[in-house]
Amino acid sequence: MKAVVYKKPFEVGIEEVARPELTHPDDIIVKVTTTCICGSDLHMYEGRTAAEPGIVFGHENMGIVHEVGAGVTLLKRGDRVVMPFNVACGRCINCEEGRSAFCTIVNPGFYFNNSIYSYVAMGPYQGGQAEYVKVPFADFNALKLPPGTEHEADFALLADIFPTGWHGVQLSGFKPGESVAVFGAGPVGLMAAYSALLRGASEVYVVDRVPERLAKAKEIGCTPVDFSKGDAAEQIKALRNGREVDRGVDAVGYQATTSDGKTEKPNVVLEALIAVVRPTGGLGIPGLYVPSDPGAPDAQSKQGYISFPFGKLFEKGLTIGTGQCNVKAYNRYLRDLIIAGKAKPSFVVSHRLPLADAKDAYEKFDKRIDGYTKVLLHP
Repeated sequence: MKAVVYKKPFEVGIEEVARPELTHPDDIIVKVTTTCICGSDLHMYEGRTAAEPGIVFGHENMGIVHEVGAGVTLLKRGDRVVMPFNVACGRCINCEEGRSAFCTIVNPGFYFNNSIYSYVAMGPYQGGQAEYVKVPFADFNALKLPPGTEHEADFALLADIFPTGWHGVQLSGFKPGESVAVFGAGPVGLMAAYSALLRGASEVYVVDRVPERLAKAKEIGCTPVDFSKGDAAEQIKALRNGREVDRGVDAVGYQATTSDGKTEKPNVVLEALIAVVRPTGGLGIPGLYVPSDPGAPDAQSKQGYISFPFGKLFEKGLTIGTGQCNVKAYNRYLRDLIIAGKAKPSFVVSHRLPLADAKDAYEKFDKRIDGYTKVLLHP
C-alpha cells in the first residue's frame, strides 16, 4: 500500500510499504478514508525528536472497517469508524476511570510512552497516513459513525483536535459564563476556543501572530489578539478595562516563541497565562511538553525543564490541569453534537488533498504559508 514515510528532517515521501495484517483477535484493519496532518507530526518532520527514517506518519485516522479479528464483537466489515489518536486497552484502572490517555497496559511506565500510531517513543503501532491502518483493542478504540460520507471532515477531527481542544477547556476548570484566553490559534487552539463558546463562555480571546489564524478566531466569535504587536496579557487586560480572565488555555506547548515568531522561549506562554488569569482561576495545558528536546534553545529545556514564575502562580492560587487528551472521555458526545448540527469543527480545515500531495502539504503546513491551517489527506 502507499503511505507517508519519514525520510529525514523536513522530508517525507510517498512509498510502498507492507499492508498491515491482523495479529491479535481484538484487531481490525481499517481502509482509511481520511487522515489528518497534525501539528505534533511537525515535531518529527522538523527533526525535533528521535524519530528514525522509515516510520509511517499519521495518528488522526478514520475509515471503513475492512477486516475484523475473531475477538471483535461490536464492529463488522463495512462499519464507518474514527479512532482516538491514543491507543488504549479499555480494561485497566485508568481506562475504567476515563483516563484512556494513561492506559497502563499499552502505556507501561509513563515515560512519554503513550501509545499513539507512529509517534516517536509513543508506541509500536504504524501510522494511518496510508491506505490501511491496523487498530488494536478495536471494540474500545474505534468509535462507530453513521454510514455514508456526511460530516466526513467534521468526524475526522474527532480523532484528536476537537477532543483535545475540549480537553484543554476542561483542564482549566471552566464553568459556563466565564471568560477564557486561549494561547495559540493553530487547530487545537481554535478547537479550544470553539469548545469554550459551545460550553457557554462569555468572552474568548485568542492569541497568535498569524493573520489567517486570527481571522479564523474572529469568524467564530472570538476576540483576536496579535502578540507580535505587544504583550498579549497586557492587551487582553486593556480590552477588559484592567480585568483578568477566569481561565487560560495553552495550546502552543514547548515550541512557543517570542513576538518575532522565530525566537523560541518554551516558558513564554506559561508566563503569560499566569499574568492574565485572575486569582484562583485555572490553567488548562493541552499543548505538548516533552521530557527531552534535542532542538531546544537552552540546556535546561533540552532536558524537559521549563522555568516559570511558580511564586506568582502560588500567590494567585491558580490551579493547573495538564496532560494528553483522554479522547474516549469526549468523542462520542462530540460526535453526537456534530450529528445534531450543534457543532461543525471542520471550519478549521483549510485543505483536503489526496495522499499523493502529502509531501507538498507538509512543507507548506510547516512554513505556515498559503493559508495552511489543518490538512486532511484522502488515500
